[in-house]
Amino acid sequence: MKMLISGKWTDSSDKATLDVTNPYNGTLLECVPSATKEDVDRAIADAAEAQKVWNRVIIRERAIILRRYLGLLKKNREDLAKTLTLETGKPIFDSYGEIDSVYMTFESSIEVVKHQYGKTMPMGIEAGYDDDLQVTVHEPLGVIACIVPFNFPAALWAFKAGPALMSGNAIVVKPATSNPLTVMKLMGLLVEAGVTPGAVQCITGRGSSVGNWITDNPSIAMVNLTGGVAAGKEIARHAAENLTTYKFELGGNDPLIICADCDMDLAVNEAGDKTRNAGQCCSGAKRFIVHESVKEEFVTRLIEERLKTVKEGDLMDIETDFGVLISEKAAMEVERQVQYTIDQGAKLVYGGVRKGAYYMPTVLDNCTKEMDICNDMEIFGPLFPIFTFQTLDEAIEIAEASDYGLSAGVITENLKDAMK
Repeated sequence: MKMLISGKWTDSSDKATLDVTNPYNGTLLECVPSATKEDVDRAIADAAEAQKVWNRVIIRERAIILRRYLGLLKKNREDLAKTLTLETGKPIFDSYGEIDSVYMTFESSIEVVKHQYGKTMPMGIEAGYDDDLQVTVHEPLGVIACIVPFNFPAALWAFKAGPALMSGNAIVVKPATSNPLTVMKLMGLLVEAGVTPGAVQCITGRGSSVGNWITDNPSIAMVNLTGGVAAGKEIARHAAENLTTYKFELGGNDPLIICADCDMDLAVNEAGDKTRNAGQCCSGAKRFIVHESVKEEFVTRLIEERLKTVKEGDLMDIETDFGVLISEKAAMEVERQVQYTIDQGAKLVYGGVRKGAYYMPTVLDNCTKEMDICNDMEIFGPLFPIFTFQTLDEAIEIAEASDYGLSAGVITENLKDAMK
């Protein structure tokens, strides 16, 4: 499959390619171009010119074009979901849901931009401006660089692409190296729907080179990245050279506090959702901070009712609900982190088995706030580290031990405790 530059499917200028493999069975799916700096600069230059054309398409016409895109999403739903499962290793039920979320995001973007009104400021609020009418009008930024991660590539691409395009921007998209195929197909459908071709550029290659080349380019108005902290710091350093605006959503070590008065059915179900996408969810719970009086019940029910009942097997079977990690390398890293945490004093009570890119849902008990797993070691896999507390202040102290700040949760019947 080729990358999309100015509406044409294109090889890299030096013909170099990268393999895209199925993490479930290791088979080769496709080869995609490994872009050169020349390819990147050409795509961005074309995007800058095409953005002026796309922005002249009035808002209601943009809405018509993107609604045509919604129709193409419906028409191609099956193919997109299957591609997503094959290249990502997630079950097909999850892939259907992700493609449906792309539809929802674009539909919402259309409506939000249609109602994105300007403002006026009252006259006479500042001396010397008594007769001046001041207004604000929203304008597109220009060319938006969209750097997409591997875990929910279609959904997180849509979060970036939908609002940017509907607002009159051009987008230069860098999909994840490991699984770019679904995003490439989604981009192609935009051209088919009638978006100005040069306003939707899709460049494939390794993030360490292509991502920096994109960010270094002074024609980029903003960089929107979802990824790891190290990637965010690297992109920020490059963006600073041109004072390029950036918006990041990076890693997390998200706490879920489960209080003594919790609805245990709810607690077990919420925690069990960590098995979705094999635990590769940046805003999913990663530290389970459980009141000591209910810990044994919570751990037992979590294992018996949720972890032992996951259905593994053929990822194209709609009943399968647990897949593999994005690669064997990723699973080996989870394995290493689990063993490291055990060496620090945690107790393995369930799981801990790896085979290729598969990593079994795993529960670690006796975790403490002194361990790396409580602080800044994000484990991107189906791991359930259990911490215990006696007082709510102690639970909050454990939750706040990490420098990460992405999401958090609390399960309690006491509204006062929840608000605290």
